[in-house]
Amino acid sequence: MATKIASTVGLKPAQRALVEQAAPGAEIVDRQCRTIEEMAELAGSAGGCDVLFTFRVPPEIMRLAPQLKWVQLLSAGADHALKGQLGHNVVMTTSSGIHASTMAEYTIASMLAFAHKLHLLIRAQINGEWRRPGDFMSIVDAMRGHTLGIIGYGSIGRETARLGRALGMRIVALKRNPAERVDSGWTPAGLGDPDGVIPERIYGPDERMEMLAECDYVAVTLPLTEATRGFIGEGELSAMKPNAYLVNVGRGEVVDQAALIEALRSARIAGAGLDVFEREPLEADSPLWAMENTILTPHMSGAFRGYVETCCDLFADNLRRFIAGQSLLNQIDPALGY
Repeated sequence: MATKIASTVGLKPAQRALVEQAAPGAEIVDRQCRTIEEMAELAGSAGGCDVLFTFRVPPEIMRLAPQLKWVQLLSAGADHALKGQLGHNVVMTTSSGIHASTMAEYTIASMLAFAHKLHLLIRAQINGEWRRPGDFMSIVDAMRGHTLGIIGYGSIGRETARLGRALGMRIVALKRNPAERVDSGWTPAGLGDPDGVIPERIYGPDERMEMLAECDYVAVTLPLTEATRGFIGEGELSAMKPNAYLVNVGRGEVVDQAALIEALRSARIAGAGLDVFEREPLEADSPLWAMENTILTPHMSGAFRGYVETCCDLFADNLRRFIAGQSLLNQIDPALGY
């Protein structure tokens, strides 16, 4: 019986051809689905599917597609998908690695904005205010020579490290198992730090206070798991330098938002660039909106033209492995949550 593939994104002709080449003879059904209900309807159509290519996993997926063997997510994070009830024999893989360039560039851009006070200058422009150039002589810093600490050393963190090193920064990092330096996930060729050789030192989770104390910039790229929820709290923020900046592109719940607001309000840290929040959209009455030492964006750091096309490249690589009975790239360990 032919493998049946359901895609909840509408495949363009070139994308469909890529999938067909990876799995000759497979039955492919695809439709642009915008709601979880539409995704459920497609996944369960005509007796279900063996493979699901999707942003979201319908909670009743095993009833709709009891023969399901593999879910390829179009997202890097899997916390939303792990809440469902997948069968024990269903493999789930993420699209980790496709955002490496854009999210790393976004992170570095936020740091450059803080270093050159663009966040203040944009506010001045909006208000029609000409700031005296001399005001910036004592507050603008070059990033060269400063220490960048990366919390979460996956594909995004490793590309951030590569770009930071190109700017002349000293790099340190933190990961769950510092001894495992090699990146086994999918990353476009030429990006990142596949062998884990860029950081001067890689710290473990229990050493985060020591690492934070030496950093001028801190990039948070952690996924959301039970181990990472609230990973950066009042104590961690107090350990940071008062002139240090934090940029979070991981998940909002990884940082205690109330503690961060207080740290920003009391100048315990210099500023924060936030693309993710504990609740999204960010509440209209949040004090973060009015703070001059913040840069806020609506969870868009991973967005780019060609997103689905890049996901299809990864999906095709994995599909070839699936058909051949080989291990898949970016496979989630349910015990770890990523």
